[in-house]
Amino acid sequence: MYILVGLGNPGNEYEHTRHNIGRMLVREFCVKNKLPEFIFDKKSNSLVSEGKIGVQKITALLPETFMNKSGDAVKRFVKSKKAAETLVVVHDELDVPLGRTKISFNKSSGGHRGVESITKAVGTEGFIRMRVGISPSTPGGKLKKPSGDEIVNSFILGKLSKKDEDVLTKMSKSFNLALELLITKGKDAAMNEWNGKL
Repeated sequence: MYILVGLGNPGNEYEHTRHNIGRMLVREFCVKNKLPEFIFDKKSNSLVSEGKIGVQKITALLPETFMNKSGDAVKRFVKSKKAAETLVVVHDELDVPLGRTKISFNKSSGGHRGVESITKAVGTEGFIRMRVGISPSTPGGKLKKPSGDEIVNSFILGKLSKKDEDVLTKMSKSFNLALELLITKGKDAAMNEWNGKL
């Protein structure tokens, strides 16, 4: 079984912000694959949908905690380091340009507070991450990552522009294919097929 987690902050004021891209994409993926509607689970303080992709069972989570408490929801569903190997965390990533996604496994958080919270909660970095790019880039593809704590905080909590949303709409099709491949064929197949390509 795969545990699929879309990171973000709850509340209307955070909708369509860069920091909520993981939450948005997981919800969209579940709708596309006709998984059951999300239902609030009081014990994990998260929205939960359970279904199947092919023969694989899926539990999708949208934590209703703030980003830096994401692990509180996840630890209810991931009880061991072995179980963490099929945990898939989808989140925004400053080190990847907008419109691209990188799949990684057993890597450090890179300072992402939601990922740090999950790592602490499950006791391992040995889980899968789909790192969805949010940083601007030059026409040649060079990353223009914002820097400085205040500037970064303002940027990640800023609303997506119409242009950004258009890029994400196009990217979401390939994102969904990559996530389906990961779930049906495993992380190695997905990483080999999609990294550097999305």
